[in-house]
Amino acid sequence: MKAIGFKQSLPITEENSFIAFETDKPTPSGYDLLVKIWAISVNPVDFKIRQNAAKDKVLDTPKIIGWDAVGIVEAIGDKATKFKVGDQVYYAGDITRSGSNAEYQLIDERIVGHKPANLSVPEAAAMPLTSLTAYEALFDRIRIDPEKDKGKSVLIIAGAGGVGSIAIQLAKKLCNLTVIATASREDSITWCKDLGADHVVNHYNLKEELEKIGHSQVNYILDFVDLEGYWELAADIIKPQGHIVSITGSSTPLNINLLKNKSVTFSWEFMYTRSMFSTEDMERQYEILNHMAHLLDDGTLKTTLTTTLYGFTVENLKAAHEMQESGKTIGKTVILF
Repeated sequence: MKAIGFKQSLPITEENSFIAFETDKPTPSGYDLLVKIWAISVNPVDFKIRQNAAKDKVLDTPKIIGWDAVGIVEAIGDKATKFKVGDQVYYAGDITRSGSNAEYQLIDERIVGHKPANLSVPEAAAMPLTSLTAYEALFDRIRIDPEKDKGKSVLIIAGAGGVGSIAIQLAKKLCNLTVIATASREDSITWCKDLGADHVVNHYNLKEELEKIGHSQVNYILDFVDLEGYWELAADIIKPQGHIVSITGSSTPLNINLLKNKSVTFSWEFMYTRSMFSTEDMERQYEILNHMAHLLDDGTLKTTLTTTLYGFTVENLKAAHEMQESGKTIGKTVILF
């Protein structure tokens, strides 16, 4: 099968930052499905791993990354019971295994969902990783109760990005929250409003902007861009007994004491935790993806696809990574094989 990978962590403009090569098509066993891939999407995690996985070395075998795919089940392992050959599926993968930048991939059925029937292949490929991340942040980390928490405020930092775009919709449509998203450009502001944000504020003057709209403090904060840069401000604007969730990490220790007097809860959200550690509730991602497919099919939620590149090529993968690295993309970028 054809695959695209890298042997060194090089700038995306370098000729060998990605290389195409041939490798054996894998055979499924256990809970695995063998999926023939039709489309993939690119997320910030892709370029971050490409930049760091082979920084000071040259790999013997090219590393295949990629987390987000739509395809068709071609074969199943001996323990797989949730899918059959011919099923169309979508998923966000497992960071510890070979990725989706290949014509075929093995994937554990417990982290796979049935592709939304009413979405095109590119529309569906845009959704898995961001859907799982936003859904887990709201329902598994904060544990939102749509009745009890109705009307509470959530600040979504980086509202126009991939995760922010689905978090706005989930927070508004499923959680019944007052949604405040950050964006600074006209196109990203319009995007957030179209997705259902009640307010859009400029992240460059965040405290002042929140005061202007009458929300000097918020119940929940979802950080999808830069926890380190926002930490002290987040501690200041979070309400007592509020909850902060971040997906971004920090290169320096965070002063958690800033949250003490307000009894604020802080959670990390890492979409790969369940697959990485084979947690007892690993199947939760199968359930979330199927729930999301239902919500997308009935029109409650809409795809966040904005750009489709045609052809599984080194050039298209490089272009998608360049777009992600710019930090200015809105929604999701998909490569259709």
